[in-house]
Amino acid sequence: MRGGAQLSVTDLRRSTRHPVNLPIIGEHRARGDIMLHLANISTTGFMATGCSDLGRGERVTVRLPVIGRIEAFLVWTDGDRAGFQFERIIRLDDFNKLIRAMQPGPDRAARADVAPLGSVAARLLRRTQILLSWQLHGRLALHRP
Repeated sequence: MRGGAQLSVTDLRRSTRHPVNLPIIGEHRARGDIMLHLANISTTGFMATGCSDLGRGERVTVRLPVIGRIEAFLVWTDGDRAGFQFERIIRLDDFNKLIRAMQPGPDRAARADVAPLGSVAARLLRRTQILLSWQLHGRLALHRP
């Protein structure tokens, strides 16, 4: 019998990873709730720190913004870091919403019309929207030449 998790999702480690800084609580069948710290995430899985006592093939259920509860299988460990593969691939539109929801800032609702984060144009557009908002609310005094 082969060791490790028998996953139906093919190995797609080349999928784009987005850096995040998100502490989450994972639910483990035997150990109960465990604290994980997400370092990056993709449509197929995530890398976390703080899971040195877990072994390959173990399952953890995490709750992510927009996605909800999703099970992940530990596929590799390296000291305190570990790579998890989701039980299913997250749809791209849901993944873009997830990334937007995890971005810091007080006006997350205003970001719904912005293109997927990560592109230079989207960041530039967002900064322009913030500056215009500040100018309209009198927080930023711009002087005409």
